[in-house]
Amino acid sequence: MQYTHHYASPLGGILLASDGKALTGLWFDGQKYFGSTLSAQHEQKMLPVFEETVRWLDIYFSGQKPNFTPSLSLQQTSSFRREVWEIMLTIPFGQTMTYKAIAAELAGKRGVEKMSAHAVGGAVSHNPISVIIPCHRVVGTNGSLTGYAGGINRKVQLLTLENADQSRLFIPKKGTAL
Repeated sequence: MQYTHHYASPLGGILLASDGKALTGLWFDGQKYFGSTLSAQHEQKMLPVFEETVRWLDIYFSGQKPNFTPSLSLQQTSSFRREVWEIMLTIPFGQTMTYKAIAAELAGKRGVEKMSAHAVGGAVSHNPISVIIPCHRVVGTNGSLTGYAGGINRKVQLLTLENADQSRLFIPKKGTAL
């Protein structure tokens, strides 16, 4: 059985999902791939993992870095996506990392010469636990704020909330972020 809880954030509603033990989803209302890991059968119910996640989100949206991570479950995916998401979890609060850098790190872990930054972008865009797994911190090599399923405006607002240096970043005139 899966469970859900709704959270009202300063950037819009957020749906939380759980398998009863760990967080399995966190999506802004209406974002691309909304509810992608959520089964048709689910029940709205407050759980300890939701209480922990709400505490994390309250700290985060107050502009502070939470000093813990709620229990996460990334079981409903490929090993490639899971590895990309695990790398995203290492991106420090208030900093960014490029798709290319993630691809290079993943290539090193896998012992191959290189990996596709485009394939990494696909994995980043399908991240089912937005904000906590910080896909908003991933940017193009040229500084483009591209590819955020929650919308480019939210990506900018999240980076602003974290006081990230955005001086070299820009909103593309066209592309996947718009």
